[in-house]
This record gives sequence, C-alpha cells and structure tokens, in this order.
Amino acid sequence: MAGAKTGGLKRLLLGLAVLLLPAAPACAGHQIYEPLSDSVRASLSAAVSDNPVLDAPVLQTADSRRWIDEMSRRLAQRMPDARQRRDFLATEYYESVRAGLDPELVLGVIEVESGFHKYAISSADARGYMQVMPFWVNLVGTPGQDLFHLRTNLRYGCNILRLYLDQENGDLYRALGRYNGSLGRPEYPLTVVSAWKHHWIYQASHTASLSGRLAAGQ
Repeated sequence: MAGAKTGGLKRLLLGLAVLLLPAAPACAGHQIYEPLSDSVRASLSAAVSDNPVLDAPVLQTADSRRWIDEMSRRLAQRMPDARQRRDFLATEYYESVRAGLDPELVLGVIEVESGFHKYAISSADARGYMQVMPFWVNLVGTPGQDLFHLRTNLRYGCNILRLYLDQENGDLYRALGRYNGSLGRPEYPLTVVSAWKHHWIYQASHTASLSGRLAAGQ
C-alpha cells in the first residue's frame, strides 16, 4: 500500500515538474502517414490550397492589432527583425483562427517544434516553423509547394492540427501527440501546453467568434 502511494506521488511530482519546466524547443517529431478518406483528403486539400488573405478585415481590428503588438514584443528576442516578426504574427494569427485554433496555442506548438526557426529540419525531414512532413504536399497539396514558405508552412501546420483535433474529438493532448508522432507519450503535449500557458497566453480567447467572422467572409 505504501509502495503504491509512493509510486503515485512520484508520478504526480514528475508531471508537475514537466509542467513547470521552461518551455525550450524540443526535438521535433513527425506526423505519421495515415490513409485518409476521400472526403477528408478533399477537404484538407481545399484548406491548404486557398490563397492567404493577409489584408482580411479580421487582421485590421483593434483587438488583432493589439494582439500582434503584444506578441511582437514577446517574440522580439527570438525573431529580431521587426518586419519579419509582424509578417509572421499576422500570418500565424490569420491561419490559426481560420483553422479554428487558438493563435496562442499555435505559438506554443511552433516554439516547441522549431524554436521559431523558419528553415528548421528535423531528423525525420519535417520542415519549417511547424515542422510539416513533406508527404502532406503529395497527399493533399500541389506540386512545387514549398514547406519553408511562411504562409504555406503555417497553413499546412494549422490545418493538420485541426484535422487531428477533429479525429480525436477535441482531445488536445491526443491531437498534439499525433501531430508530433508521439501519441501515447506525455512529454510533448505537456511541453507544448507549458509553452502556451507560460509564454503566450494574452487574454480570454476569442477564437470561436473570430472563426465565425472568417467563415462569413468578414
């Protein structure tokens, strides 16, 4: 009985320790190829092939401008060039919300996957900010799409994470595990959530209402 309690306490302390660790870039994993139904493949293909709309009204609101200003301040040491930083954040904000994701959560994913290095390549050949595996271009994209291109990489990454969230019925930890190719292991989801909560939380998320406005073309 005492041994069981001791083991449970150790597991609890280990979990708390992981949550409290500073979120440094982790070794990126890789999405694993899984057959998709024709309807899912067609939907994902449409999602990643649409042209980005960086002048969309959702990026011109006072709220979005304040968000970009604040995140630009936080990101300055990691991405010193102000113009590059704001282009990155505007694109990340738009693509996250377009996919129905919290932009601050996506910043946590990017921090852990690539450390905000545009040309990061993992040992498994995952590429760019969101460490997207090249097989996705063959599966749902078009020839010549460059996964090191800012908008292409973020659009793929956000829509892949959205796919996994849908497949896991909204279970964020399982979806993150699948995104990283480490489903069933707690380290990656805990590290992403720690990065999200400690570095990027800004205020109550308006993702749902923003997604609705994007869907309505506003």
